[in-house]
Amino acid sequence: MNNTVQDVALLPANLRRAELPYAWIALAIIAAIWQLACTLSESSSFLVPAPSAIAVDLWHNWRYFIPHIWRTTLEIIIGFACSIALGLPMAILLTFSRVLDRALYPLIVASQVVPKVAIAPVMLVIFGFGMMPKIAIIITVAFFPIVINAVVGLRSASAQMIYLAHSMGATPAQIFWRFRLPQALPSLMAGIKMASVLAVIGAVVAEFVGADSGLGYVIVSASSDFNVTRQFSAIVLLSALGMLFFWITELAERRVVPWHISNRGHE
Repeated sequence: MNNTVQDVALLPANLRRAELPYAWIALAIIAAIWQLACTLSESSSFLVPAPSAIAVDLWHNWRYFIPHIWRTTLEIIIGFACSIALGLPMAILLTFSRVLDRALYPLIVASQVVPKVAIAPVMLVIFGFGMMPKIAIIITVAFFPIVINAVVGLRSASAQMIYLAHSMGATPAQIFWRFRLPQALPSLMAGIKMASVLAVIGAVVAEFVGADSGLGYVIVSASSDFNVTRQFSAIVLLSALGMLFFWITELAERRVVPWHISNRGHE
């Protein structure tokens, strides 16, 4: 008996603790209520299809959805990567240059006020049809939280710590890599997680305006055919795609900043 207790005590915390899948339980309850409501109200199926009808559509037409999922996923990955590649250097420039901060920061904020649906046709005129306008729209949506959160994180380094590093003879590059950047990582990762979800929204908006493939195109095409079930099937796939990207960035956050308080709940 004592040996069994000792063996259990030596197990990692994540193996000793068995948590219920609360999210899946909540999703199952919502789906059950949704299904019951559609069953009791026959007319509602024309407006909101039952979860069983959506599942049947996804099951029988999965070959139809695969190329559209791949197209939207590719757009999101490229746009999201470009948002990070542009947003982080921009945040560094805004942090260390007062002139650029005063000149560009208001313009970056103003760019988010304009509805992206209004920008999308302009992107089509500039870049033409294809993947480029979609990526450009994703960047305009996703890079903003990366810039804002990175700037906040880079400016959050303690002044006393910076003065101490200067007094010890640290170079500006050493101060950045060993003090400012580690201090900014939690804020930066929070911005990246937000951008991962916004990138999905940007891709859908871009495909709404002009596309011949992608899940956004599926929604528009199904709307013109009054196929509500197909629309909801595409929405379900987009939701799953957004959750997948968010989960991947959250997993990356746990690896990059395992010491931060936001990750203690996962221990």
